Amino acid sequence: MSEGNAHPYSWSSIVNGQFDSSEICKAGYPAVANYLEINRDTLGIDGATVSHVWCQEKAISLSIARSAGIPHVVKDIEDLLEKVDAVILARDDPEFHVEMAKPFVKAGIPLFIDKPLAVSHDDYEWFAHQVEAGKFIMSCSSMRYAPECRTIKAELPQLGDIKLVTVVGKKDWTKYGVHMVEALFTILDDPEPESVQYVGEPDRDVVLVKFRSGIVASVHLFKDIAPTFQLTFFGKSDWRIVDIRNSYAMFRDTISEFVRSVNQGSPRIPFNKTAQIIRVVIGALESKAQCGIKINL
Repeated sequence: MSEGNAHPYSWSSIVNGQFDSSEICKAGYPAVANYLEINRDTLGIDGATVSHVWCQEKAISLSIARSAGIPHVVKDIEDLLEKVDAVILARDDPEFHVEMAKPFVKAGIPLFIDKPLAVSHDDYEWFAHQVEAGKFIMSCSSMRYAPECRTIKAELPQLGDIKLVTVVGKKDWTKYGVHMVEALFTILDDPEPESVQYVGEPDRDVVLVKFRSGIVASVHLFKDIAPTFQLTFFGKSDWRIVDIRNSYAMFRDTISEFVRSVNQGSPRIPFNKTAQIIRVVIGALESKAQCGIKINL
């Protein structure tokens, strides 16, 4: 479990079909308890159970287990290897992803890794080589399955040729930029990016992405604005705004797609789609480190 990320609580509850509001609130996530309560009648994923949990502190593991009805808490992460059919690595601090993924990848255990998969070339290349070797690694932002993204896709033809997209979110590029980029790519059917450039400042990340099709997107992640996930599409004939709010629906569909992937033996998201998004995330960080130069992708 990583700081500020309640996915171990919420995703376990979505799969197992139960939760303890007081336990989740005590951990500091009342909003999670609220959306689980609102969607109580749809909790539970057929054919899957979160049976084991490991966290960096046993007290956290026990709390998650109590909340979601997880029967087994393990002492060491490698204790999971002989116990489970698949693993969700629900941390969003990517600097630890390779280290924590290695034992499961080596053992051939299907793995879902929370966004972003990687924020360095070395880590990205390690995952890419493992996928090339046939290892089961699936990773995305849940924005890929946001119902609002699916709805707007049906309306895009009415806009004519898309010229510009503005994307606005809260927090920072490293952890939340991938959310906004995944939503952008999903709605546009995963176009090929041409270049990326960081033009922001401290606590105000602004990234320009240009696609080979000619579409330009400006992505804004500001620390001190109201929580929001919004995209506005400007076409030659019309425009549309997308306001993404239904976190529960996107989380549930993400987990369902991972379970379906495990059942069929391979990720349902082609790795090249994930790779394009991660290259944009890393490219923007490179641009930022080099005083805003344009990075060709």
